Amino acid sequence: MQDLNLLANDNRGQSQLENGTGLLGWDEVTQGSVLESFDGDATSIVHQKSEERTYSNFNSYTATVASWRVDKPIFNIDVCIDCQNCWVWCPDTSILSRDKQMLGIDYDHCKGCGVCAEVCPTNPKSLIMFSEQTAMEEALASWPEKKKKEEK
Repeated sequence: MQDLNLLANDNRGQSQLENGTGLLGWDEVTQGSVLESFDGDATSIVHQKSEERTYSNFNSYTATVASWRVDKPIFNIDVCIDCQNCWVWCPDTSILSRDKQMLGIDYDHCKGCGVCAEVCPTNPKSLIMFSEQTAMEEALASWPEKKKKEEK
């Protein structure tokens, strides 16, 4: 089963990127502004895992877009072959992978586009799109069986 404790630190996904929440919208940031990604000295940041880094408050890592999603991908680790297609093709880098092993989905940043499910080559797919309201346990319980090849 997917590890649901993959959220990196306390400030991850703490705010919504929507107007009216006190954050600046993309069109409200002063042109030429420098938006620092990290607080403090970032010279050794490349050697740290994402959850060990100190992110600034105005960074996509600390904001969530989960409220935009209608459908979400559910990951079935029992079917996954760790091909990394989903990780390569995800436009939001929402596939959590370490050492070429799929760990889960970053639901704070996943917008539910379904690309990961489309590029998944397994039978049945290890990523399937479900309604945002579908619980993970319910989705996993309704996972389709492997389809047998048709004889020619």
